Amino acid sequence: LRGGGAHSDGVAWGVSLVQTFEYPGRMSLRKAIANQDIELAQLGLSQFTAALKARANVLGYNLIVSHQKAAAASEVAIRLQELRDALVQRDPAGVTPLLELRIVEASLVTFRKKAIDANQALQRALFDVNLLRGKPLDTPLELAHTELSFQTIPPVEALLGGARQGNFEILMRKVELEKQGFVLSLNKNQRWPSISVGPYFSQETAGERNFVGGIGVTLPLPFWNRNAGNIDVSNARSKQAEVSLYVVQLRVEQSVMEAFLSFQLHTNEMKLWQNHSIHQFREAADLGDRHYRLGALPIATYLELQREYLDALESILDVQLAALDSLMQLRALTQMDLNVLTTEEGISQ
Repeated sequence: LRGGGAHSDGVAWGVSLVQTFEYPGRMSLRKAIANQDIELAQLGLSQFTAALKARANVLGYNLIVSHQKAAAASEVAIRLQELRDALVQRDPAGVTPLLELRIVEASLVTFRKKAIDANQALQRALFDVNLLRGKPLDTPLELAHTELSFQTIPPVEALLGGARQGNFEILMRKVELEKQGFVLSLNKNQRWPSISVGPYFSQETAGERNFVGGIGVTLPLPFWNRNAGNIDVSNARSKQAEVSLYVVQLRVEQSVMEAFLSFQLHTNEMKLWQNHSIHQFREAADLGDRHYRLGALPIATYLELQREYLDALESILDVQLAALDSLMQLRALTQMDLNVLTTEEGISQ
């Protein structure tokens, strides 16, 4: 630094090097906190992957179910349309044939509406699957007939134990609690200030050359009662993380028990019906159509057969889908290898 003015002419400069020495253990605590953040991120990714797999299974079978419902609804609507066309071509003799024609026409409106709703549901299911696959929404899929079969799952106590050990939400809360413990320890460690030590040199040249050198030590003030506020905050967050872990564990256990009960109820219901029950109902609806055309079946029985065929098919498929959804929930909640699902056929592109 060159001096100025009428009475001075010279150069002054100074150099100092400072090395900060932190209290022992502080660096390892910071590394531990960073490692906890990494573990939290990895658990979040694993949770997303598991949820994606479960959703893919449910959406895939939902597409199959929607296809079967739409096919059955369209089949009944076409059957009634053909019957209506045949009745129109006849010469109605009397009031009864005319009223039966009107009943068929009114029922046709209802069944066509069901067919439209079922086909819209099929399109939505296809959009969901293609969206998950990253394909254009209208990309067609070739569907194979699939029948689900479930075996016995472990008892609820084993599922609860698996959830406590492997559930991602519980694991993330445990890691968060561990992290808050490290943060608290770090804040307690930071009560003691860092010390900066280093040499310094300076020189002034103004007629004579003056050189000064030495070692400096820097300490922040006040030296005591430091970081008390951060310690209190860390204590509160650590207690909050502990309570959060407890609440999440209770919520996960409740979800496991609800999914277990749902799976048991729906699989028990599935056992009451054979795999060919839907085929039998379809044959009964077709048989009723032939017998009504022959005059051996009243119109009320005929329409009831068609209606009950659709209702029974929807109920059976919905029960199977609900059982699959419950099983996927149990897998996601417990991360256990529940290989109790078997299928005869699947989806092919």
